[in-house]
Amino acid sequence: MRRPHIRGVAVAIAVTTAATGLAGTAFAGSDTGVERSAASAGTNASAVVKAAQTAAFANASATGVSQGDELHAQDVMIDPEGARHVRFVRTHNGMPVLGGDLVVHLDRTLAYTGVTSAADRAVKPATAARAKLTADQAAARAAQVAQGDAGSATLVVDARGGASALAYQVTVTDQQGTNTVVIDAVTGKVRSNTPDSDEFLSPKLLDNLRQNGETLDPATGTASGAPEAGLLGSGVSGVSGVTRYPSPAKGTGKTLFVGSVGLTTTATSKGHYRLKDPSRYGTETRDAKGTYTEKFSAGSAFTSTTDVWGNGTTGNRASAAADAQYGITKTLDFYKAAFGRKGIADNSRAAQGMVHWGSKVANAFWDPTCTCMLYGDGDGKTFKKPLVVLDVTGHELTHGVVDATAKLQPTYVDPKGNQYGEPGALNESLADIFGSNVEFYANNPKDTPDYLIGEKLGLAQKFLRRLDHPSLDKLEHTIDYWSTDTYYTEVHAGSGVSSHAYYLLAEGSGKKTINGVAYDSPTYNHATVKGIGRAKATAIFYRALTRYMVSTTDFHDARIATLKAAKDLYGANSTEYKTVDNAWAAVNVTAANTPAARH
Repeated sequence: MRRPHIRGVAVAIAVTTAATGLAGTAFAGSDTGVERSAASAGTNASAVVKAAQTAAFANASATGVSQGDELHAQDVMIDPEGARHVRFVRTHNGMPVLGGDLVVHLDRTLAYTGVTSAADRAVKPATAARAKLTADQAAARAAQVAQGDAGSATLVVDARGGASALAYQVTVTDQQGTNTVVIDAVTGKVRSNTPDSDEFLSPKLLDNLRQNGETLDPATGTASGAPEAGLLGSGVSGVSGVTRYPSPAKGTGKTLFVGSVGLTTTATSKGHYRLKDPSRYGTETRDAKGTYTEKFSAGSAFTSTTDVWGNGTTGNRASAAADAQYGITKTLDFYKAAFGRKGIADNSRAAQGMVHWGSKVANAFWDPTCTCMLYGDGDGKTFKKPLVVLDVTGHELTHGVVDATAKLQPTYVDPKGNQYGEPGALNESLADIFGSNVEFYANNPKDTPDYLIGEKLGLAQKFLRRLDHPSLDKLEHTIDYWSTDTYYTEVHAGSGVSSHAYYLLAEGSGKKTINGVAYDSPTYNHATVKGIGRAKATAIFYRALTRYMVSTTDFHDARIATLKAAKDLYGANSTEYKTVDNAWAAVNVTAANTPAARH
């Protein structure tokens, strides 16, 4: 996982009015209600923002805002039961505050009910603090550290980790992407150096695979039979019966991993098609043609005269594109059906992907620079196929959803690019949780829905991670339970804590077989947990992410966030609420063992 830098302070307000429960026939359980229309909510958005800003300053001891702070609304969320939530980023004397994000909670009368804050204290630098480095000096230092070309340096306040330091933030670009480097403006110390794109496979995992001599050459070429239904377009005709172009068309993807699938494409003229879905905001997959571009516009469009994409082999460049487009559209459909979310950032904009990215790249990424998916073709040694499997796409696009909401950040990054800390681990966990839900939603017989991640990558252990018993993973050494050492655990390994809690909440402890896959989930306290079902568990985790998590949320904070979400959706005396508490206790996250000093 890699985290995006803060490029600036957005002032546009996104009003979230979609249902926060799991709606639609793909999920069992009752819908939690449809919220008010966007038009109605939008009319009152400015009033909600103003009330939240006023409440934040009136309750400064809780929110941490102080003189010189400005709060800039990023999202306004209106719940069906009447609560309002406004997500803010903060500036101090005009400088962006890193780790200064917060969500102010209001009731239906716009009265203050609480706050979720990354920094519940004043975040202004010491009065005597003055920048001793110039912006040019900071940029030069950042370029040296990240070994690339530095952009301009911007003064910020770094409030992460309990600090209030004056610093410079610099974006450094090399051939394979960008890093965000934060340099202390007084001492010149490097405060952080974080790659911006989200990698599916960590440097540590790739090293382990190479050291073990493991070669991944997953089976492909299952593109036989009739196309799987579910993405077929309907075409658009004029009143005279003459087709108007461009128009939706019913295409077929002959994928590497999920067989023949229906794809909605664009007919650009008679007998000419483009791999672009007009029914899903113009979502499109393009060909990077071996370049390292982070500009989607620089990718080459896939076109066809047959509206058939790929042939199920890597010899046809469109095969990987068909997998990618299928995965991206299924992920969009899952989020819309489950939560009413319209696009990755809930802004009714296209999701985008580029396949054949870079040269011998054994990875797949969510890239915040182009806000798109990037898929490598493998390095030809350890990975011999493109990383375009369905749960990889669902996982990585969920990083985009997290970027648009809580922006969970790793706590520190080692020199090789491995990331550590509970907020980063929670980000990876949420990507696994919702990525597995994309599989369940797609319900493709060529990719059995399960609680395993990366089961189609061809690994000797048959999966990369699993939610029911995370420590069965011997490649990343994923953990089952929280301990005080979790802070020092690489984020993919640490993700097991909350992934395990989610599985227990959904399916319960002990042995279970689902879709022919056997599970056996243990508990820390040897207690029995009875699950509430995947639909309700997923609704709780989604509401927790969008309403009650911020960039510094750790596992104990996540416990509180999911309890609040369960209370919102089902009530404080409900079985669902009690099971949330039990599930976290079963992975050793309790109120009693909350660390006094938080990292």
